[in-house]
Amino acid sequence: MYRRAFLAAATAAGASLATPAAAQQRRLGFADVDRMQAKLTGWTKMEDRYGGTLQLEKHATALTQETLNLLENGSASSRIRSELYTVAAAFSNSAMWAAIDGRRPREAEQHLNRTVTLAGLSGDPATEFRVWGHASILYKQRGRRADALAATERSRAVVARRDPFYVSLALARIGISHAERGDARKARLYLDNAQKAFDRADKNARRPAWIDFYDQAELDHLAMIAHLRMGNHPEAESHAHRSLSGLRPDFERNRALVNANLAVAQLGQGDLEPAVSTARSIPSELAGHGRVRKILGDFTTRITEIAPRSRETHDWKTYYKAVAA
Repeated sequence: MYRRAFLAAATAAGASLATPAAAQQRRLGFADVDRMQAKLTGWTKMEDRYGGTLQLEKHATALTQETLNLLENGSASSRIRSELYTVAAAFSNSAMWAAIDGRRPREAEQHLNRTVTLAGLSGDPATEFRVWGHASILYKQRGRRADALAATERSRAVVARRDPFYVSLALARIGISHAERGDARKARLYLDNAQKAFDRADKNARRPAWIDFYDQAELDHLAMIAHLRMGNHPEAESHAHRSLSGLRPDFERNRALVNANLAVAQLGQGDLEPAVSTARSIPSELAGHGRVRKILGDFTTRITEIAPRSRETHDWKTYYKAVAA
């Protein structure tokens, strides 16, 4: 049923999962940029709903190549060429992100070098910001915490004097990095500054479609993660509830992530029944996916350690074995 839903969504977005044919020699213009941007928007909507599936990773890779085929086989002004490199970098980064979200770090690293190159060719600071932000998350999955912090700092430097909206996201990610490194003081400082930057930002300014995910709900989501890393379970739970109250209905994958982390926060306070109830509220098709599966796997290990013979632990392990198979 999940595969049918994915294919239906792809069709509705006007996307083709087949590798596109090379374009004929012609003059490229803004219509070509708009057409590829529309495909990027369609891809982003599917990712918001389903998360980083292998199908979406392959689809983004094919769209990267389609954009590069346009550049290779057509002629364009320097502005149009830059715009198309920006779109190509966005597609390549999307493929990398799908692999990161699906917990496929080896595949994500294969996309990284191409993505960094295309971002550099685009000359667009927002694109470079996005690439280094996602590279930071990839490095964390690989256990390279120093590289993760350096990548996040690099993303911040790219946009430091441009837009507090981007700065806010970078500061929140740096806060998480410090929390993971055990520096609670710096983590709290960066989270506080992230909120201040977000409050200063013009929420109605025109920005790329890929950053539409960042709002107050996402900032609370990131703050929740930082507090979990610091072991501040009550504060993590508070941010989780704030995030859920403001989360947009179509962000199904993000809702699953917040609920998975909320369950961990509740478990950290010894609230077994609410924790299991929260974990079981996650749709089964998302419970077995990528980052959500990793969090719930850790949740399963922890609840088994805390209360190995409890009814809640037995019920959860029976349920999770079925949905994560």
